[in-house]
This record gives sequence, structure tokens and C-alpha cells, in this order.
Amino acid sequence: MRIGVPKEIKVHEYRVGMTPSSVREAVHQGHEVLVEKGAGFATGLLDEQYAAAGARLVDTAEEIFAEAEMIVKVKEPQPSELKMLREGQLLFTYLHLAPDPEQARALIQSGAIAIAYETVTDARGGLPLLAPMSEVAGRMSIQAGAHCLEIGQGGRGMLLGGVPGVPAAKVVILGGGVSGTNAARMAMGLEAHVTVIDVNLRRLYELDLQFGASLNTIYSTVDAIEEHVLGADLVIGAVLVPGGASPKLVSEEMVKRMKKGSVLVDIAIDQGGCFATSRPTTHAEPTYIKHGVVHYCVANMPAAVARTSTFALNNATLPFILALADKGYARAFGENPHLLAGLNVYRGRITHQAVADALGVAYHPAAGVLAA
Repeated sequence: MRIGVPKEIKVHEYRVGMTPSSVREAVHQGHEVLVEKGAGFATGLLDEQYAAAGARLVDTAEEIFAEAEMIVKVKEPQPSELKMLREGQLLFTYLHLAPDPEQARALIQSGAIAIAYETVTDARGGLPLLAPMSEVAGRMSIQAGAHCLEIGQGGRGMLLGGVPGVPAAKVVILGGGVSGTNAARMAMGLEAHVTVIDVNLRRLYELDLQFGASLNTIYSTVDAIEEHVLGADLVIGAVLVPGGASPKLVSEEMVKRMKKGSVLVDIAIDQGGCFATSRPTTHAEPTYIKHGVVHYCVANMPAAVARTSTFALNNATLPFILALADKGYARAFGENPHLLAGLNVYRGRITHQAVADALGVAYHPAAGVLAA
């Protein structure tokens, strides 16, 4: 199969879909890999390394999209890229379609076969291609939140861990999944007072066993969220509905009642965000202040540590890239229901239930459209 790796063009996105090591694996198995020149430059992955791994370097993204049978990216295709997709072409990347009807419409019109990293599953019910970036985003959320608490950023002027004789900041994390757990670990490491709120009692039990008395675990109710959010200095939104839009757990009225200079970091912004006042921001302008509360809502947080993120992502995606290339999508889907769960758009039809529900469009079961 001919695999194409274009340079990412989303604002301040520096990750790359395949590393030279991943390219070498694909070439070793008999595939051809086209890489746009400069695609990995920002992460220290040079064109010379890609060439040595067996890639064919090309000058433009147009050449990639015109020749490749499968496009491997990191972030959702931007408008100029959507126009270059063609019928039957495989697209393997993060999509986050639930809050993005325009992208969904363009993918439907293209006739392409779009597989979303974030809905591929595993035998334990996890999301193996989302997990590495959730780990990065969870850890980064505390770094970002601590910075935003500084006076110069509009924050309350608090040191997250305090100092002897001065209270540490109160950190509340909504969601105890992969990103929430990593956020909790970082916040506890900085000696903040940390509370995780989740609706899953089993997960709260696991967190309690893992972290003990250092972590406060609370069952999620409207009352509990309100009580803890209003008392917090830093709130991390880490709620995930696989493929679907994030629930708005913090209302605008609640934000108005928060302490002046407190901080909201919305990891869930890729799926629409879990704060009513959230709107996507970029690394160029990561924050804004609304109702006296600092909002950090960068939609591609892991891009700030692009080298770490690229290698972590490639470790997870490579087996699926090779399966699609070795077997073709039909056989790969047929043999692996977890990969099939990643299929979001197939030749003009939405094939993921949560995505269809969020967009208010017809749902076509993936197995059915493939069989037809």
C-alpha cells in the first residue's frame, strides 16, 4: 500500500503521523511511504532520517493526497486538506467529529473512509490510541493550570503546592479516566489538595487504592460538582464520552460564582468541552478570561511537547497502520472489531453511533455498510 504522511497545518501543531522508525517498519513490510518534506522538522525528525528509513520525500501535501491510498495524520484534516480527499481513500487520524459538523459534512461529501484514533478500542474496553495523548494532556493540564494561577496570567497569584504556613491550592478534577488520573498524579506531586469527581464508583475505588489518603475521591452529583468547583482554585475538565460530545458539567452560572482568578483547564475541548463557558483556543493564544475566571482550552495540548507526543502516539498507532496496509481495510476490519470501532465515516455515511447522535444524522452500523 502507498501510505502518505503530510505535514500538519493546524495552528502550532508540530507532531507528525509517522516517525522514521515507523516508516522503516512499513517499508520493511513492502509498503511505500510518501512523506512531505519538513513534516517532522519541529520534533527533530529530519528529512534525511526519513529518506534513510526508505521514505520517498515529496514537496507538497497535494502530492501526498493525490498519490497515497492511506493518509496518516495526527490532527483532524483542515479545510484545505478536506478538499483533497478522494473517494475510497483511507484517512487515519484524530477526528473529534462530535463538535465539528462542518468537518463531518466535508468527510461525507469526499467519499473517503475515515478512521478516528479516538474511537479505536481494545479488549479491555479502553481507547489505546487516545490513551497516550490523554496521558500527556493530563500531565500538561497541571503545568498549564499552575502557570495560569500566576498574577501575570490573570490568576489568583497562588503557588499550587503552597509553602510552609500557607495553604496549598485546591485542585478539582472532573473525570477519573486516563487524563484525570495523570492530572491527579501531577497535582499531588506538587503537593496541592486534590479531589477527583467521577460517576463510576469502581473507578473511584481503584483511585483510592492507588493513591490512598493523598487523594480525595467524590461521587459525581450536581451538588458535589457545585460544592467542589466553587471552592476550587484550579478545575480540570477531563470527562470523556467516546466519540460523543462532552457533557457540560459546569454551567455558566456556576462559573460566575467561582473565585476571581481561579482557573479552568478543559482537556475535553476536542469533544466540545465540559464547561459551558469553554471555547477552543490555540497555543498562540491559549487563554481568555470570562466572569473573572481564566480559561485554558487549547484543542491540541500535546502539540506543545510534540516530540514526546509523536513517539508516544506512534507506539500505539503503528500496529494498526500496518494491519490496514498489510491486509487492506476490509480484511483488517473483519479480523479486528476494535479497529472497526474506529470507523467513523465510510463512503458518505456516519458509522459510529455516538458521532451520529451528537451530529443529529443517520447512523449506519459499520458492519452493515461493509457487508453491503
